[in-house]
Amino acid sequence: MAEDIEIDIDDLERRMKGAMDSLRGEFASLRTGRASASMIDPVQVEAYGQMTPINQLGTVNVPEPRMVTINIWDKAMVGKVEKALRESGLGINPQLNGTIIMLPIPELNEERRRELTKVAAQYAESARVSIRNVRRDGMDQVKKGKTAGMPEDDQKFWETEIQSLTDRMIASVDEALTARQAEIMQV
Repeated sequence: MAEDIEIDIDDLERRMKGAMDSLRGEFASLRTGRASASMIDPVQVEAYGQMTPINQLGTVNVPEPRMVTINIWDKAMVGKVEKALRESGLGINPQLNGTIIMLPIPELNEERRRELTKVAAQYAESARVSIRNVRRDGMDQVKKGKTAGMPEDDQKFWETEIQSLTDRMIASVDEALTARQAEIMQV
């Protein structure tokens, strides 16, 4: 029976990669000096009785490095989308041109860049915590295996595997953070 105990390392790796994917999404929503369609992803608009992402109300384009345009499909939604963008905290002043909302991206000042690097560091820390939680789950599986009669050599093997996977994933979080902070601080 002790031979049947198997730790699902692929599941642990998949869950850790999920934390990395989430981190990449959060990094993409951070506003740097360049325009990105993903920077408006967190903004929701009250439309048709429910909160709706802007990309479901119109076409989002990036025609030039410092401009995002949103072509709203329903004329009745233009005012609501504009209001949601103004109140979103992105620090962008939308400009209307019929059903097209233009978002000119201003230059970031030094203080705002430093604030954004701190926000990026917070995102990275939450990803590290998620990865460590997955590691803890894996170690709990090893402990359950130990009580079920898993040989000590197998316990050490799985603990080492889980720890090396955790170390690799945390190193990739650190690399992503360093790259994103460098991009934010770039003038």
